[in-house]
Amino acid sequence: SIPAMASHSWNDYHWATTKHPIPLQVIDSVTDYWQDELELSLLEWYQPKVFDMSITSTDESGRTRKRCKAVSGKMHVCNATYGNNGWLGLASINLDSSGHITKGYTKMNDSYAWYFDGTPGESNHVMCQEIGHVLGLGHTSEDGSSQKTCMDYSNDPQSDSPNDHDYVMLTAIYNHIENYDSWAGGGDSGSGECKAPPGKGCNKNSGAASESGPPLGIPVKMRRNHEVWVAADGRGGYWITHIRLVPEAFRKPGRNK
Repeated sequence: SIPAMASHSWNDYHWATTKHPIPLQVIDSVTDYWQDELELSLLEWYQPKVFDMSITSTDESGRTRKRCKAVSGKMHVCNATYGNNGWLGLASINLDSSGHITKGYTKMNDSYAWYFDGTPGESNHVMCQEIGHVLGLGHTSEDGSSQKTCMDYSNDPQSDSPNDHDYVMLTAIYNHIENYDSWAGGGDSGSGECKAPPGKGCNKNSGAASESGPPLGIPVKMRRNHEVWVAADGRGGYWITHIRLVPEAFRKPGRNK
């Protein structure tokens, strides 16, 4: 369809890299309820010329899942009961002063398990979409129409995986290389030396405060199905958070925002 062929990069946000594929490390902080969805999504987002993601550490403790701490150069995937606050899932990325992603995390909200249990394919849809955001993709549509991709906002059971256009978009977003890497292990030419400029990528200050989850900041986009929030990180960069709301048709009294 025509909408699916439009550009849906997320404001050209992307990881800086000096080579392809990007060996993005994933921290697994999901329970058994979400484990299949996580592993399937990582497999489906694999592209030999763009990303080769792998789970490199696991921590399923309740405290870790609740905090879902952002870790420099990696993606952290979590689930927990985050409350009846109106959102199903969110993806947050940290940008350095050059606009490159330096870390990201996703959260799946178990407070709406009743919705996931009752809506076929929706747990795959939400997991796949939040990971797609951390890679740099936006939505193919925001009006509820289906493009048969997890990057749309439909309730189509067939919209639970990436489609061919998603792969084309990732290839287009990452069709160049940078002079530094923003992913963990980046800049290692065999000697362990980080080639990133001061304050960027693997040389960005990663003290305890910067590794904590950020405040949402201020809303810059509020729609029927989603919101986007922005917060300064105090080091010349920004946190950008994409929130997927519970569809209006499924909202229940006492479970709305």
